[in-house]
Order: sequence, then C-alpha cells, then structure tokens
Amino acid sequence: MAHGVGIRSFLRRRLNIRHIALMAQLDDSRSVVRAAEAAGMSQPAASTLLKGFEEALEVPLFDRHARGISPTPYGEILIRHARAILGEIDQVQAEIASLKSGLSGQASVGAVTMPGAHLVPLAVGLLKKKHPGLLVSIDIDHSRPLVERLLGGQVDMIVARLLDSRGAGELQFEPLAEEFHAVIASSAHPLAGARGIRLRDLLGQTWILPPPGSVLRDRLAAVFLQQGLPMPANVVQTQSLPAILGLLRSTDALVPLPRETVQPLCDAGSLAVLIDDLGVAMSPFGIITRRKHPLSPGAQALLDALRTTARTLYSTVPAPVVMNGVSAELHAWAP
Repeated sequence: MAHGVGIRSFLRRRLNIRHIALMAQLDDSRSVVRAAEAAGMSQPAASTLLKGFEEALEVPLFDRHARGISPTPYGEILIRHARAILGEIDQVQAEIASLKSGLSGQASVGAVTMPGAHLVPLAVGLLKKKHPGLLVSIDIDHSRPLVERLLGGQVDMIVARLLDSRGAGELQFEPLAEEFHAVIASSAHPLAGARGIRLRDLLGQTWILPPPGSVLRDRLAAVFLQQGLPMPANVVQTQSLPAILGLLRSTDALVPLPRETVQPLCDAGSLAVLIDDLGVAMSPFGIITRRKHPLSPGAQALLDALRTTARTLYSTVPAPVVMNGVSAELHAWAP
C-alpha cells in the first residue's frame, strides 16, 4: 500500500513536463546525450532526472548497454502515456491556433492502404462540404504504427486492423468490411482482357509483393501451396502504393491488391483485373478510436463522416465493439 501511495504521490506532485518530454526523447533517440540535446538540457541534468524518476517509481525505465539505451516494459508504459500527454498538449495548442486563425478546428485520421485510398477521401470530401474551415490531416501507414500513434494521442482515429492485445482495453473497434484481393496489372499487359486466367498461368510474371512476414505474403504462400504451385521467383518487394502504381504503369508486373484501392484506375482503363478474387481470406478492418477519450468537435465530425460514408460503401457495418484484449489479425501488408 505504501509503495503505491508513494508512486501516486510522485506522479501527482513531482511529475512535470520535463519528465514527460525526456521520456519521449529517450525513446526516440535511444541515447541520453541525444535526448538531452533534443530536450534542451545538459547530459548530467538528463541523467539525474532519469535516475530520480526511476528511484521514485522504484523500477528501471531503461536498460543501459554499449549502443545506448532501450526501454524496459516499465519504460514502455511510461513512454506510451507520456506521448499521449504530449499529444493532448499539442492538441490544445493546435485548437487555440486554429481558433485564432479563423479555422473551426482540426481533426486527424490514420488509415491503411485500401480505406486510405477509398473510404477516407470520400469521408473527408463529405466533411469539407459541411465544415470547410476544418483542418484535416490524413496519415497513411500500416496497422501497427497507426495503433501506436492512436494510443500515443498523435491521431484522433484510425481505419485499420488491430495487431494484438496491446492497449486493447483502451480501444474501441467498429468493423467495416473485409478485403478481397485481386491480381492487378496494367491495361497494356499482354494478358489484360484474357478470360479464365489461373494462378498457374502467372507464375512466370513479375510480382509485386509485401515483404516476408506480412500476413498477405503468408496467405499468398498458402494459396500457392494449396494449388501445388511454387511462389513466384521474379519478385519486387515494396509496401508503397505510389511505387506499386509506378511499377504497374511502366512494367508488366502484377500485384495482389484489394480491387477497391485501384477501382477508379480500372474504371478509367489504366489498370486491368486479371484474377478477380485470389481467395486470400483476411479479417475485417474497421474504425478504431480510444475508449473513454472525448473527441474534439472537429474530430467527432470526422468520425461521423467516416461512419456515414462507410454505410454507403459497405453492405453491413456492425455496431462498435469495445476490445477486451483478444488478439486481432495483422494488417495484410504490415511487416
């Protein structure tokens, strides 16, 4: 009991913004010297501050080694909450700046590739019609870093998959839709327009794939194995949608992608679908927010626009689900 009271007393009475900022800088730089420089203090002062922090909490926050430092499990907890606090401070500053400049607020959303290319732009377009003064920030990435940024308060919401149970008790998940992967190529590809193409017909082609270890790569390997086929030998590895589109425009490469991601280019005649459904089963992606964390008016308006747009795009949008710590699948292209 006394130990818990001591920690609570430190956190409430002695913890200050210098501790919080230093924790984030230590995690970013993994060096006390570089963290001290970034925080605008001397190295001895940073070391003393960190030592006092660890002594007050009675746990090691960082492991020291020859290459620098790395956070312990205790440190990871502090870092996550420190980033959330810094994110809240940034939000206050941004909202005040927006109000002073005549804007009506701001909102931010992170998304994985497919909804980031389809759902999010449509939702933001709907939002801007109603609130043209709202500043909207969009971050496209993979599920793992997006969840970290959400938990750290760096974005208001994300459209992604949950990777594991970390932080799940703090999150609310609203499933939206599944992804069905097609084989996409340039409309100038020799096989474009051909009927009855099978996976075995494409073995000799150049394939654009996510790196080994991603769920999609593993699922594709399973599909090839089930059909008694080897994985393609001619492969380009990238996770960048602009790079993928550039390769499709300039080469005869193929790529497994959710058709919705490039549907406008297919409709325009730039790209072609060689196989409509690869049979790669993926779990649903959805809107993820922080539970019990009130959104700003601008962020709430963005969330409403995402939900409204999702109902028009997807046939069934279930009710929000509060996560209980049960693991969800990795985003398909995440390493």
